[in-house]
Amino acid sequence: MAKIPKVDQDPDGLLSKIESFALDMDGTVYLGEQWIEGAQEFLRRIEETGRSYVFVTNNSSKNAAVYVEKLHRMGLDATEDKIVTSGQAAIYYLQRHYPGRKVFLLGNEMLREEFARSGILLEEERPDVVVTAFDTSLDYDKMCRVCDHVRAGLPYLATHPDYNCPTETGFVPDIGAIHAFIHASASRYPDRIIGKPNSDIIDYLCTRVSTEREKIAMVGDRLYTDIAAGRNNGLTSILVLSGEAGMEDVRKSDVIPDLIFGSVRGLTKFL
Repeated sequence: MAKIPKVDQDPDGLLSKIESFALDMDGTVYLGEQWIEGAQEFLRRIEETGRSYVFVTNNSSKNAAVYVEKLHRMGLDATEDKIVTSGQAAIYYLQRHYPGRKVFLLGNEMLREEFARSGILLEEERPDVVVTAFDTSLDYDKMCRVCDHVRAGLPYLATHPDYNCPTETGFVPDIGAIHAFIHASASRYPDRIIGKPNSDIIDYLCTRVSTEREKIAMVGDRLYTDIAAGRNNGLTSILVLSGEAGMEDVRKSDVIPDLIFGSVRGLTKFL
C-alpha cells in the first residue's frame, strides 16, 4: 500500500508542476452557502500564478447555470466554462457512442433542457438508450417507466454513482439509491457510470482544459470519488479534510491520495 502523506506538506514539489486544478465543490471550496476559510484566496492565487481551475461535480440534478448563479451569490465572478458536471459528461459520452439514438432520461427538467440543447433526442415510449441522473422530481410513474425500459434490456447508463447527496442538514438519497430501486425491480445495475471516480468524466474534463493529465490536480473531500478519480486516471490527487473524509478514513482506505491538506487554504503557499 502507498505511504500516507503528511498533512499540509509537499516534499516532492508536486504542486509546482500543476497547471490546472479540478476542484470538487461542496466540502472542498464551500459548505452550503459559506466559503471554506481561505478558499477565495486559493482561487485568486491559482489565477495570479497563470494556472487555471474548473469545478467538477457529480451532481446531475443541477446544470452549470445553477452553479454559476450560486457562485455569483457568494461573490465569485464565475462563468459556465468553469463548471464540469456529470450531466455534461454524459452528453459527451452519448454524442460519441450513441449519436442520433433516442434517449429515455430520468432527470430533472433543467437536465432535460441541457440534453435537448445539446442535440440529444429525448423519448419516453420507445427509446434506444436509458440514462439515469439524480432526479429530485422523481415520482412513481417515472420509476415504473425506467424499470420497464431497463427490464427490456436497453443500454443503461448513469451520470454518477453517489448513494447520498450532502445537504446543510445531513444527506438526501442520491442516484445510487435510485439504482438500488431499479435493480430490485428490473435486476440490473447500470452498464456504465459516467461520473467520478470513473474515466468518462475525466476524459470529458480533459476536453475542457488545455493541459496534459500529468499537470492536472483533482482536489476533493471524498476518497472513493474525487481521490479515486485522480488516482485511476493519471491526475495528481489531493485530499482536503474540510468535508467528508478524515485521516481515519485514509488509514482504512485502499485509495491513498498523493497529497493531503487540512483545507485548500493550505495549498496556497505552495503555488
